[in-house]
Amino acid sequence: MKPAFARAVLSSLAAAALFVSPMGASEPGLAIVGAMVFDGTGAAPVVETVLIVDGRITAVGPKIAIPKGYRTIEARGEALLPGFFDLHTHWTASGSPATTPIIANADLAAGVTTVNDFNAAPESYEARRAWLATLVAPHVNLCGRLSTPGGHGADWADTATTKMVSTPAGARAGVDSIVAYHADCLGEVMTDGWRYGTAPDMTSMNEDALTALVDEAHKNHIPVLTHTVTVTKGAEAGRAKVDVIAHALQDRDIDDATVAAIKAGGSALAPTLAVYEPDKPGHNSSFPPSDPRHAQAMRKFKYALDNTLKLYSAGVPIALGTDGGMPATLHGKAALREMELLVQAGLPASAALVAGTANSARAMGELADRGTIEVGKRADFVLIQGKPWENIADVEKTDRVFVDGKLLFGPGAPPANADLPMPAVKVAALVDDFERTDGRSNLNTLVVTNPDGGLDRTTEILQVVPREGGHALMMTAKMAAKDNATASVVLPLTKGSVAPADLTGYHGVRFELRGDGAYRVSLKGLKGTWSSAPVAGDDGWKSVEVPFASLKPVGEKNAAAVWGGDDLTEIEIVDHRAAGAASWVEIDNVTLY
Repeated sequence: MKPAFARAVLSSLAAAALFVSPMGASEPGLAIVGAMVFDGTGAAPVVETVLIVDGRITAVGPKIAIPKGYRTIEARGEALLPGFFDLHTHWTASGSPATTPIIANADLAAGVTTVNDFNAAPESYEARRAWLATLVAPHVNLCGRLSTPGGHGADWADTATTKMVSTPAGARAGVDSIVAYHADCLGEVMTDGWRYGTAPDMTSMNEDALTALVDEAHKNHIPVLTHTVTVTKGAEAGRAKVDVIAHALQDRDIDDATVAAIKAGGSALAPTLAVYEPDKPGHNSSFPPSDPRHAQAMRKFKYALDNTLKLYSAGVPIALGTDGGMPATLHGKAALREMELLVQAGLPASAALVAGTANSARAMGELADRGTIEVGKRADFVLIQGKPWENIADVEKTDRVFVDGKLLFGPGAPPANADLPMPAVKVAALVDDFERTDGRSNLNTLVVTNPDGGLDRTTEILQVVPREGGHALMMTAKMAAKDNATASVVLPLTKGSVAPADLTGYHGVRFELRGDGAYRVSLKGLKGTWSSAPVAGDDGWKSVEVPFASLKPVGEKNAAAVWGGDDLTEIEIVDHRAAGAASWVEIDNVTLY
């Protein structure tokens, strides 16, 4: 058993001990009767009754008496399976669906009851967990991200979202900084930066740094999931003993030595075939067949399929991940497509179902808690109108979905989530006077940078510096070699910029500034971004007031937006300079008035 598994095993055994008898249960028991049960253990499907009390399975068998007072769900002619996993998703506003409540709806509608989200900054975990607890939702594991400077994943995020590491010592420090936020896993750890031959390759993590990273994570009982798309890096990931290798290895045919390294390391493979499928059902291909890139995509996808089958045949566990939230890779539906593609790769349908259930639970260290239909485990189920172990396409025929024994999708389920954000919160007037010594604002939020994205990025450094009577924040930047290079300081109004702030009681923002040119003040909201006219900075301190009434919407899509003031998430001081230029700005006493 890997160290990452210990936490889930111990907590599950303790929980299972509470359910040896339905006596004293806080809610009526539930009986699912007559379904053909595919329990995920490798046993053949059989008609059984399943009893649930307080969200846990208390009995499974063909001849079980249903205790008095239990609710009964008649499921004859249907298949009952453990809820599906998706170990690789991005709950991002650029995906489809695009918002947290609707993503949760989409996952449940597909029978997905546990997901890993790789898109959230650790700073947002507390607020996101609180929000998810109010929604009809699957279990969501929030996963930290680590890459290398200039590596994949470091081309868009701030350094608080994607930790950038180069050495074993840096890798351990990066893990520890994420552990402080009670991360559920580390996923996407970016082990290679192959850009598929369509763009310059990015930096890759050395094996010694990856090995130290995995060791530090396992000391903290946290599983590690990588971004690995080449055979060479797949071997390194196996030797480092990562828990899950994602994505498919697709640059060449896998060799026996790499298969052996992955198998010896105890790693599972989540090939995310759904994101790489060149011609996705219902979606136009990214490239027409006449484009050479289409032929390249087809060639890579064949490597992905063939290498997945070779690893499966060698005994490497196959798990389920999709990269849901990426282009044309729909949350929920992609998980079902992934199982179909595993069968296309050559796996038996039953093995594809085990990949989506028990194998994924095992890879996450959660098998003692969920992933199979066994006594003591969490009652996460999907009822399907068909026999997907015979015809994998039947996974599309979702009837009802249960999480913790509660019916959340299907006839009799509560209404799906409305597409609403977290409720807006009032915030204090003083945003930041930069007198705290822990890098946090007076609103207890983490101040971060937001440079331009891409392979060549502007470099920013934030530091608190002395000034007469106290301290100020200084940002220095070296602009990237690109048009409209950008640096900025971001002051979140709420932790992780998840809950919106209601600023309707204020008229504007005031702060003190000095710098080397013109800046803009932007306020970001859930419905768009509003920006000020240029604000000039020079060597002397000046007081700046930006009335909200003077702000203009940014971008064509936001042109018709009406300022409401009740859905704001961040204040940003933005610096545009010439390519390659150096820049600096100091700000202090940021206040709403």
